[in-house]
Amino acid sequence: MCIYIEVSLPIYRSHSHTQATDRQTDRQKLCCALCLLLATLAGPGGMASFGDDEKPPSPNAGSKDGLVTMAIPAYNRKDVGLTKDTVTAMVEIKATSSAAMREGLDLVAVLDVSRHKIESVKKALQFIIMKLTRVDRLSIVSFDSTARRLNPLRCMTQAAQTDLKAVVDGLEDGGGADIMAGLELGLAVLRGRVHTESRTANVFLMSDGQTTSGDPRQVNPGEVAVYTFGFGAGTDHKLLSDLANKSTGGTYSAVPDGTNLSAPFSQLLGGLLTVVAQDVQLTLEPNTADGDLEEMAVAPGRDYTTITDDKSGLITIKFGTLFSGEARKVAVNFMLRDSDETEEYDATLAEARHSYAGQKTRQSLEAILIVRTPNPSSPADAGVENRSVQAEELRRLHADSINAASLLAEAERLEEAREKIVDAQNAVEDIVLLNDGEKMVNALRAELLQLLAFMESQELYNQRGRPYALATVTSHGRQRTAPRDDEGEVRCLYAAPRMTTYLEQAKRSEENPKEPVPSADDDL
Repeated sequence: MCIYIEVSLPIYRSHSHTQATDRQTDRQKLCCALCLLLATLAGPGGMASFGDDEKPPSPNAGSKDGLVTMAIPAYNRKDVGLTKDTVTAMVEIKATSSAAMREGLDLVAVLDVSRHKIESVKKALQFIIMKLTRVDRLSIVSFDSTARRLNPLRCMTQAAQTDLKAVVDGLEDGGGADIMAGLELGLAVLRGRVHTESRTANVFLMSDGQTTSGDPRQVNPGEVAVYTFGFGAGTDHKLLSDLANKSTGGTYSAVPDGTNLSAPFSQLLGGLLTVVAQDVQLTLEPNTADGDLEEMAVAPGRDYTTITDDKSGLITIKFGTLFSGEARKVAVNFMLRDSDETEEYDATLAEARHSYAGQKTRQSLEAILIVRTPNPSSPADAGVENRSVQAEELRRLHADSINAASLLAEAERLEEAREKIVDAQNAVEDIVLLNDGEKMVNALRAELLQLLAFMESQELYNQRGRPYALATVTSHGRQRTAPRDDEGEVRCLYAAPRMTTYLEQAKRSEENPKEPVPSADDDL
């Protein structure tokens, strides 16, 4: 397809300073209009290319080997019998706790400047600007009834921070809210990058979710993580949650009126500024040759792209990025056939291998095996390792219970919803764990108490319980922090140390705006 564009500009016959300024203004307007036209023509999932992203510093030259490791698989039982049986294995991969080899951050902030939310957006964005370093790049897109790119992706040097602060200060309220146009333009900025090596692509969408044109759910984010933030009363929490969930790794966070605006952004930046691995995958290859395995299936309750090869049974799970110190746990269920053996032996059920972008040494396979014996142990004899798998099963059931309770509350069956939460509380109290397992149980217990408090009335649930439930279910499904409206400072189960540090910094910044905000380099 060929597109011809005819452009007419005013003719200036004299050369006064005023006319020269007008000529420059006309050219700037034309450039902005052409950029928007290209983004519009590309449409959802299109390939509009700006190609003007600033060249970042060279990526880290060190080896990326060993940045992500796999633990020895754990099992919910010590052993199984020789007859038909089932067993669950837990495969865990974890990123290094060091952020010295982190990936560069490419962030597009997509800002809803309609409906008088502008002051809230400004405060949040100022904190973001101060946390970024010259390794990171930021572009700002604003939208009301139309979308505008306010600047290309710029390396966040001190000069760039000053410039973008001025851009943010100059934002003004508009009319209408075309979320779809804003999101499409933000994604077009990232798709049009020239420099992409060792860089992560992310969008922060800040809005109340009240769109006036189109359905933004139709936008295809591709491999870009979209993090959405709902501002104030009247927010369409479900829409913003759906947009985040459609992306790889994105989460939704509600920002109620009167709360610390920088808090949710600070926690996420604590992760995005410590990304140590991209394109993280786990493959599970079933062992069908030995005759023990009848079926292998990944347990439900996780929100990742999972691909199963119909012929070989090979399962590939795509996690996207991993923040420093983040872990991903995958429960795998195995159905076993009757064994022809009469004595105890080790049965290899599958082999697991993880991979990620930039590694040079291929990871070795990790065998998933279980002892089969004519005299299997009682489930009551479970050891510490076995209880850790049981804890993971409890966590998944916990998230399912919260989701079920929220569906009841959405149908205004609040009493039934509260009963569902109480049942989940009883399930949590029935399990006995030690050390880290007990910490997890405490976190689950706190989540249920918080949600139960938000279900005291239908009005309170609609205002605070709904976004809390949406964020909690997403957080468990993706095993990633989703900042929430917590009374009593309920800490998310997946919060990394840097996230906690940034949250404390955001609080100090809110209390004393004149206090300098440490940069990511200062934190490191």
